[in-house]
Amino acid sequence: MADSSKKMGLMGLTTLVAVNMMGSGIIMLPASMAQIGAVSLLSWIVTAIGSMAIAYSFAQLGVLCPRSGGMSAYSEEAHGKSSFFMASFLYWLSLAIGNVAIAISAVGYLTPFFPWLGTGAVPLFIGVVGLIWLTTLANFGGPKVTGQIGAVTVWGVIIPVGMLSIIGWFWFNPDVFAAAWNPQNTPMGEAIAASIPLTLWAFLGMESAAQNSDAVENPKKNVPLACMLGTLGAAVIYVLSTTVIQGIVPNPELAKSSAPFAAVYAQMFNPTIGKIIMALAVIACVGSLLGWQFTLSQTSKYTADGRMFPRFFSKVSAKNAPIIGMIVAGFIQTAMAFSTMSPNATAQFNKLVNLAAVTNIIPYITAISALMVVMYKAKVDRHKFSTNLIAVLVAIVYSSYALYASGMEAVMGGMIVMMIGYLLYGFIAKRFVGQEAPGAGMEEAAAQQ
Repeated sequence: MADSSKKMGLMGLTTLVAVNMMGSGIIMLPASMAQIGAVSLLSWIVTAIGSMAIAYSFAQLGVLCPRSGGMSAYSEEAHGKSSFFMASFLYWLSLAIGNVAIAISAVGYLTPFFPWLGTGAVPLFIGVVGLIWLTTLANFGGPKVTGQIGAVTVWGVIIPVGMLSIIGWFWFNPDVFAAAWNPQNTPMGEAIAASIPLTLWAFLGMESAAQNSDAVENPKKNVPLACMLGTLGAAVIYVLSTTVIQGIVPNPELAKSSAPFAAVYAQMFNPTIGKIIMALAVIACVGSLLGWQFTLSQTSKYTADGRMFPRFFSKVSAKNAPIIGMIVAGFIQTAMAFSTMSPNATAQFNKLVNLAAVTNIIPYITAISALMVVMYKAKVDRHKFSTNLIAVLVAIVYSSYALYASGMEAVMGGMIVMMIGYLLYGFIAKRFVGQEAPGAGMEEAAAQQ
């Protein structure tokens, strides 16, 4: 039995959850939300409630179904082998799309240092692709190096955003905020719906919170609490920082900014401080991109280990890095960056965020809906079942609304990707004929012994 004194407590795990979620997800959002107006801040309330329900559902899955594979494994518990493949396939694509969006964020903050990057679609594309391949090659050093870098660089976003949430109110101007409330006179319902994919983007990653349950003291109590508190903590920082920035930087200027947090610090203090924030943001984005490239390669590796992705994704180097899979992912991300080329970083960012949300939400739904059968197998009591069922229903309703809010173009793209995924699975389905989901038949086997 492991020494409980060496395990992570509630406070440590809560901090870990918040840090993992924040990353670089917030860094371009103020500019994107400013295009709708400050009324878009209302979508934080909807997303915070939905995200906490999703986080809690994943926490319960992590405690009640302690098997590797994350969302894919949970999906298989209820929906079979094809669901494992589809969840892995869509989540992998979502990570690849998200990586391109993170690279765009980084280039936006690099532009003041290298103005050429902001002169058109081609320079922006070159900058994005350069960062994608830089972080791909950096991951050749293996998981240990990636983890050490990411643990430091993530604070380049968290510190400036967290500080703004506290000290920014000394510069907050109610008149500036009022002018930014709804400059387009968009109906409130439409404004909230348009903002949902953007705010959900900032919470993506919460599904990884339950993966550390083996290293946690009293996981059945602390994992769900940490998921809820960590998600709530990130939500508070998101709401405060994006609200205060709308009351400092005038809306037209904020909507056009490629580096919104640098712009607000430059206005609060001076251009030099703004450039320091830009540099910190670039470092954080590169570190975050490095970590997500690693997660992307690990997702393809464990799916290939299960004979659902091509075998080359499983091959690792002496440093335990799946280099061939990383190179393939690099080319796919390059193609994604090319297909969404735009002279406007924010416009390209928004398009990618909507598609990333769709391809991520579908595995959310298939995994969370499996909680009912997982609870049945674990024989949870009626009170626990009822509590978890409420969380599942809230999570599914929110996820369905987020799909709708992502827009017709993104949903159509997601559906086409799903059809391609099912076609691909059709070619490999024969490998799993006669196999049952893990845990199936356990009661019968026990009865025969």
